[in-house]
Amino acid sequence: MNIDTLVRDNVKNMSSYSSARDDCKNEFNKNLIYLDANESPFVNGINRYPDNKHTELKKVVSKIKNVSVNQVVFGNGTDEILDLIVRVFCNPNEDKIITLPPTYGMYDVIANTNGVENIEIPLKNDFSIDKNEILKLSSLNAKILFLCSPNNPSGNSFDTNDLTDLIKGFKGIVVVDEAYIDFSSKQSLISLIHENNNLIITQTLSKAYAMAGIRLGMGFSNEKIINYLNKIKPPYNINVLTERKALEELNKIDDIKKNIGLVLNQRKLLISCLDKLDFVKKIHKSDANFLLVKFDNADLRYNQLLEKGIIVRNRSNQPLCQNCLRITIGTKNENNTLIKTLNEL
Repeated sequence: MNIDTLVRDNVKNMSSYSSARDDCKNEFNKNLIYLDANESPFVNGINRYPDNKHTELKKVVSKIKNVSVNQVVFGNGTDEILDLIVRVFCNPNEDKIITLPPTYGMYDVIANTNGVENIEIPLKNDFSIDKNEILKLSSLNAKILFLCSPNNPSGNSFDTNDLTDLIKGFKGIVVVDEAYIDFSSKQSLISLIHENNNLIITQTLSKAYAMAGIRLGMGFSNEKIINYLNKIKPPYNINVLTERKALEELNKIDDIKKNIGLVLNQRKLLISCLDKLDFVKKIHKSDANFLLVKFDNADLRYNQLLEKGIIVRNRSNQPLCQNCLRITIGTKNENNTLIKTLNEL
């Protein structure tokens, strides 16, 4: 696919912002006298602008994800990357995106913010993809297809064959949002970026890596798409403290894997306990760190839990989610408290 034909003309023709650090070709961390960026000279650990190339962090992440450093882009949360993707490819009031509700709500917010129509193709009753309907509509100025797998709020992973068929058959950019992939039994599709130049994978440090507070999202694609995203993103969108904490925590990869294992065990135990409650009508299959659970009366059960100091998410207003609460997998003690409270209702 010729990616250049999908990119907005003004993005292709524009020049990216050139910061003081871009003008200087020396390595950012060398012991030099910096008088170029109008920073404060008084050293306190944060007086300098961050490395806008994120060189050290890209090396660590690219090694973990088995990609080139030139295939990585970072955002202030994944939301910023999703917004950058829409702004690179979609002309306001002209182009469209496709989403599959129920799904992550920010796709629609980003589309509306950028004046881009969101074509919604609902998931089937079992939360699977209507692949044929998507491919049928892919030629109607639909530039981007957003696929959240594992999906939020349903928790299921989409069929791998359906995903690969859409990547190859869709006449635009396919974004696979893998925010919850570390909890899934299915493999990430990140390796497919090497053979499909219309594919973008997004992941996050907010879930399995336990760093929601630093707001660091990751995008992976071919070098051409990454260059376009870098062209329009703010030059210092990842701050020094975020990068420093990310590097610190990514050095504890064994601890991260251990915690993922604990979440998976607790998910299994929580399913077993919920299944014994007579007012629990269905527990949807989950490949994420949460469960979508259908209750007899979601509003009632939500308020009862809230009164006991337990906050879950009522998703009843989403398609196919009537009377459903989304419950995040907590610690062993938190989950035990939840089950004890539900048993007392």
